[in-house]
Amino acid sequence: MEEHGASRQQQSPRRRLTADDWADAALAALGERGLAGVAVEPLAARLGTTKGSFYWHFANRDALVVAALARWEEVATERIITAMEAAEPDPAARLDALLRAAAASASQNPLDVRLLAAGDHPEVAAALARVTERRVGYIAHLFELLGLPPAQAHHRGFLAYTSYLGHAQLAHATPGAVPADPEYLEAVATLLRR
Repeated sequence: MEEHGASRQQQSPRRRLTADDWADAALAALGERGLAGVAVEPLAARLGTTKGSFYWHFANRDALVVAALARWEEVATERIITAMEAAEPDPAARLDALLRAAAASASQNPLDVRLLAAGDHPEVAAALARVTERRVGYIAHLFELLGLPPAQAHHRGFLAYTSYLGHAQLAHATPGAVPADPEYLEAVATLLRR
């Protein structure tokens, strides 16, 4: 009897899930199956919990979608910008690193493509607009630091961002069609910097 009780005490208690855990699971499902993949029961199963945990954090599915989109903005935009700023003081090197990282992630992570496909959903549309403005603005800022006038820097930032989105879309629609070799990525970065 004591051995059984001792083994029970050694088991670690289940970690209490947070709203961010649910938002991360929703983002993973969204990346895999689109907005329709964000459903409470399958997410609860994925997280190894019950719907009760969901309702502890969210009033409904729409609230989870809003939280997941906010999490996407934070993780996939703000944290990346912060990391770029901290890691590289030279704007040219920062821009190169950002362009290479974006091109590499475009073919690996379908989340941005799935969100674009769900752009008719009001909350998704609003998040896409905010993220687009922030990402284009940051890239334009880097081009300004490289000496381009503001209007030209914005145009170049917009071109770089739409190139990323096209790269991502094509990489997921026709895997293997988009070159992933370093020479291609360097050529794209060089063209965008001109």
